[in-house]
Amino acid sequence: MLLEQLEVLRNSGLLTNNALLELQGTLPAESRAFKPRAPESLRQAGVSDHLAESLVLKLLLTRGTTTGREISTELGLPFRVLEEFLRQLKKEQLVAHRSSAGMQDYVYELTATGHERALRCRELSAYVGVTPVPHTEWVASVEQQSLRKEAPGPDDLRRAVSDLVLPDKFFRQVGQAVASGKGLFLYGLPGNGKTSIAQRICGAFGKHIWIPRALLYDNEVVRLYDPIVHVAAETSDDPGIDARWIKIVRPTVIVGGELTLDQLEMAVVGSSNVVEAPLQMKSNCGLLVIDDFGRQRCSPRELLNRWIVPLETGVDYLNLPSGKKVCVPFEQMIVFSTNLAPKELVDEAFLRRIPYKIEAPNPSDAEFRRVFGIVAEKLEIQFDQAAYDYMVQKHFREAGREFRYCHPRDLLQQIKTFCKFEGLPLQMTHETIDAAAENYFVNLDV
Repeated sequence: MLLEQLEVLRNSGLLTNNALLELQGTLPAESRAFKPRAPESLRQAGVSDHLAESLVLKLLLTRGTTTGREISTELGLPFRVLEEFLRQLKKEQLVAHRSSAGMQDYVYELTATGHERALRCRELSAYVGVTPVPHTEWVASVEQQSLRKEAPGPDDLRRAVSDLVLPDKFFRQVGQAVASGKGLFLYGLPGNGKTSIAQRICGAFGKHIWIPRALLYDNEVVRLYDPIVHVAAETSDDPGIDARWIKIVRPTVIVGGELTLDQLEMAVVGSSNVVEAPLQMKSNCGLLVIDDFGRQRCSPRELLNRWIVPLETGVDYLNLPSGKKVCVPFEQMIVFSTNLAPKELVDEAFLRRIPYKIEAPNPSDAEFRRVFGIVAEKLEIQFDQAAYDYMVQKHFREAGREFRYCHPRDLLQQIKTFCKFEGLPLQMTHETIDAAAENYFVNLDV
């Protein structure tokens, strides 16, 4: 009931969006789930007449003709908000009615004056699309949807990693890091599931968040929603939702050896003057995983130095193309995952800023056997204990190899491929195991 009353105050103009977000944060948890509410005016949307005019004119320049309701949909603003503004543009002879569209709507087109002004607007910025949201509203939403407000417990983490077999000690260590929502340094030998664990951690938190498709910093548009790294959730049929925002699966952004320092800064897209948000902005309220840490195109020291201030303060400072420095939230759990020895990569000053340093261990005999049985069942391969004992003795103990969590999956995939190629039943036998091991393992002494 209180939330509805706050909405009435906002819609009447007596409460700003930011004030609404702050008050929502004081409500009980079940009442304060963040939802962006549709604005009742351009002013309430934080959109100047100049920006709205530029977006409408550039859209018509691209489309040629379109209805008022189609303009409303493209710009993500309610038709009732744009209707009066479109009348004003017609009065200024920037747009004209091509024809009637019914339901008190019209098909719009540019006039000669409007076409000239649209070209000038496009020279300044080629951005055409959903109206950007003022960055202050996004900052407030990040605070409200932060991982640190979730506090997941053991059951939440078990659900997220239900398809993995983790030693109890390792599970508890990871669980403490997840509950804190702070930095995690995962290290250990390759093949023990560091990346798999990092990919699943977000599943322990609330599933969805809302983000703006684009942000407005003064007069500069910054694209935040990225379909490459963000997964859109089902669209909402609630007419009260602000269509400039999109509901996404809580993000897990994973970068590996391809990462460069440039990807951590604001970047102008081509000659469009449209700014693309960096990875750490896109991963807010989720996870940013630096996989294969130490193998990036920049040195580990350069990358670590880039993160020291954000890890310490929870904010990052970025430069817009105009040269203006802006402060943005750094509200994600950052995970460094590496196969290299920590002493080769980091110093004590940096490790101090990463609260949790956890080694991913090799599986024990019992854990290795359990994983092998689980994977065999998934791949529909008949498990044979005698064949398993043969494999462990010949290809691990006699060969001096240690168990890795990846071995059951990789070896059983090899067995399945061999059986299919040879037309054999999907079974573990001495023959299929030897064939798999011969293909998979490398004799490093050669």
